[in-house]
Amino acid sequence: MGEMRFEEAFRKLEEIVRELEKSDIALDDALRLYEEGKRHAEVCKRKLEKAEEKIKKLVKKDEQYELNDFEESGGTG
Repeated sequence: MGEMRFEEAFRKLEEIVRELEKSDIALDDALRLYEEGKRHAEVCKRKLEKAEEKIKKLVKKDEQYELNDFEESGGTG
């Protein structure tokens, strides 16, 4: 089946955050949700890192185009 899509993992993470924000949640349930949320956050992180690696910019150089790695603008990362 493979790893879930970014959007699915992010949606589930949002649901977990909403559940954890409830004040009446039992400690065991909160811990279970936290662990599940952490797994979803890791999926999102991997997907974002993979997408960042794929981002390329097209640079026109001497009437030819070459693919270069995406460079973040501003800041050191």
